[in-house]
Amino acid sequence: MSSEVSSAEPIRVVVIGGPTASGKSALAVDLAEDLGGTVINADSMQVYRELAIVTARPGAEDLARAPHRLYGFLGAAEVCSAALWRERALAEIHAAAAEGRVPILCGGTGLYLRALTHGLSEMPEVPPEVRAEARALHTRIGGAELRRRLAEGDPILAARLHDGDSQRLIRAWEVLQETGRPLSEWQEQPARVPEGMAFFTVTVLPERAALYRRCDLRFERMLEEGGLDEVRALMALNLDPALPSMKALGIPQIIDFLKEKISREECVRLAQRDTRRYAKRQMTWFRNQVHANLMVEKQYSERSDAKIFKNIRQFLLTGHN
Repeated sequence: MSSEVSSAEPIRVVVIGGPTASGKSALAVDLAEDLGGTVINADSMQVYRELAIVTARPGAEDLARAPHRLYGFLGAAEVCSAALWRERALAEIHAAAAEGRVPILCGGTGLYLRALTHGLSEMPEVPPEVRAEARALHTRIGGAELRRRLAEGDPILAARLHDGDSQRLIRAWEVLQETGRPLSEWQEQPARVPEGMAFFTVTVLPERAALYRRCDLRFERMLEEGGLDEVRALMALNLDPALPSMKALGIPQIIDFLKEKISREECVRLAQRDTRRYAKRQMTWFRNQVHANLMVEKQYSERSDAKIFKNIRQFLLTGHN
């Protein structure tokens, strides 16, 4: 059965978004335990099997409290697009509803959440060999030259991207090679909005200084809990550095440390800096791009805000936001 087919009674879906280290995962598992829900991952790095520690994937205790889906379902050698994630997420939403459970989307990847709630334009299928050729070309000639070549066939998208945006450059190039049409043209097609679903969106946006402290502490804790060994195992796979999994927060710095290019202190400093910058971009995106039904402007802690639970229960009972 298609994930786009509507039903008389819409599936009520809870969406929890916010920056890294904001406590949204704790909120999701508390809600899932309280409401009989299934937590569905909406973080673009937590989809990779090999990145459990460095991406702070839910641990054994949380997994025991509620079902979790779409965590670690892809290998690090693969690329998870918004379209692929959306297809899997829609299937998991329907599966949760069929089991009488509340689907609870949780993550900080705004593109994924927008793709789910607002839909995506129809995109072409690109064979794996074409995708591999595009990655190999990028590795050989670099981002600046690939962007220059892309500009000849897709000047609109080339103007939007920068030389270091390897994932999007490669995607635009592979689509152009496979279809003969620029990706910017494909993106202008009408979006496929999911039918038969109602969404209640919560954004968790803590005070910035407190969030930054949590970002710093999270990276230090990740190192203590086995992050170095996890990255060593990732390096042993000899993957293309342009792959998304190789660019997850902290991984480039840890690789440089393990290769003895930088000290441990410099590794920590740079990784914490980049994590804070990423959290700041996430904060800006969720404030400006998401029309939340409920905004939580503080760090979420276990059952700290009865208002969240009350509003979500009302939505589940009545369908009203």
